[in-house]
Amino acid sequence: MAKTTILRLKLPTDPRWVNIAEKNIAEILIDHAYCEQKAASNGISLIVKYPDKTKLVEEMTALVAEEWSHFERVMEELKKRGYTLGPNRNDEYVAELTKHVRKGDTRERQLMDKLLVSALVEARSCERFKLLWKNIADPELQKFYYELMVSEAGHYTSFVKLAKEYMPVEVVEARFQELLKIEAEIIANLEPRPDRMH
Repeated sequence: MAKTTILRLKLPTDPRWVNIAEKNIAEILIDHAYCEQKAASNGISLIVKYPDKTKLVEEMTALVAEEWSHFERVMEELKKRGYTLGPNRNDEYVAELTKHVRKGDTRERQLMDKLLVSALVEARSCERFKLLWKNIADPELQKFYYELMVSEAGHYTSFVKLAKEYMPVEVVEARFQELLKIEAEIIANLEPRPDRMH
């Protein structure tokens, strides 16, 4: 389910990332907590901006609840290990991807771009959760990241399906191919960070 090929990512994560992450697990958990919070906020933002899209509102309502429950779970993992949340961090990866949501286009095309960018964020998160599940020594965190990997794969699929709900399939596929290439370039140009999930 969480293979890079199924997620369609064009560039796998640098293998160094998981080693850096395991040595800085407090920082990774803190950043992960904020990622879940931002994912919930993104779902709310889509509901507020597109309240007329019934299917989107239904799916985002469920997604927001699930992302917030993930935030609570990450907070539990932090507390268990004696860590506190700490300040929010900029997510350069998401910021760079978001720049490619086209401005001044039709409302439907903007929605498509937002949904596909959201899908890519979920796909990359899923890929990294798989790396953590497969490679870190902590058995509790292995189980934790396996469960989240499965969930993020579902979110990725939902965002792509929603894009196809509101735009022709061939238009969505063409745009997604463009964004997949852009995403790979962003990943290639970002150094693996010891305190970032992305």
